[in-house]
Amino acid sequence: MQAAGAIRVKVWGDYACFTRPEFKVERVSYPVITPSAARGILEAIFWKPEIRYEITAIGVLQLGTQMVILRNEVDRRQANAPFFVEDARQQRSSLILKDVAYLILAEMKLRAHATDPIAKYLDQFNRRVERGQCYHRPYLGTREFAAFFSGDGGEAPNPLLNLDLGIMLFDIAFVESKERTELEFVRHGPGGARRTRGYAQALFFRAQLEQGWLRVPPEKYHELYRLEDGPNAQCSS
Repeated sequence: MQAAGAIRVKVWGDYACFTRPEFKVERVSYPVITPSAARGILEAIFWKPEIRYEITAIGVLQLGTQMVILRNEVDRRQANAPFFVEDARQQRSSLILKDVAYLILAEMKLRAHATDPIAKYLDQFNRRVERGQCYHRPYLGTREFAAFFSGDGGEAPNPLLNLDLGIMLFDIAFVESKERTELEFVRHGPGGARRTRGYAQALFFRAQLEQGWLRVPPEKYHELYRLEDGPNAQCSS
């Protein structure tokens, strides 16, 4: 029997780039979508402060092929002060993926301050998937590579697909801290949204593609919650 908050969504696109953080200058994609990128797609379809998604597995329907493109980029973030693009333009090559498709399996979890049942949010999510609705356009790693989505349609990954993916980015923890105030971000709680400061910490895991499935270890979410919400943090189905 499926758990109360179980989700299955198929996503696909013409191009994708799930950037490996160890390459600082040229972009190099992981061979498969990361759990954090999969979570971002689900949040683009439906998100509320009372819920969060835990990716449990990713099925590879189309692994895609690798290709190299050359792009014009700027070397700084857009801020309040304008700048001339010609002064900041750089050409960078990117190793990206072409023609990919994945099956995302996830659990929708309620945060501690949620008061409504999980079924309410799950129904809203499923209706949005059926109608093709989203808060903003989902993307495959970078915003210029749009993602399409639908129900799983009964598709299954290739059982002969086995691949050692090495160390892969799991997700980013945004940790509140008075000692390290490198970032400003928003926290949601019973009193609503509030701005706070802290730092970002990347979490990794050993990724293995077995019979077409990339399984995400659930203990990584416990580590993420401990960092973000303290040792007693937890979510519920």
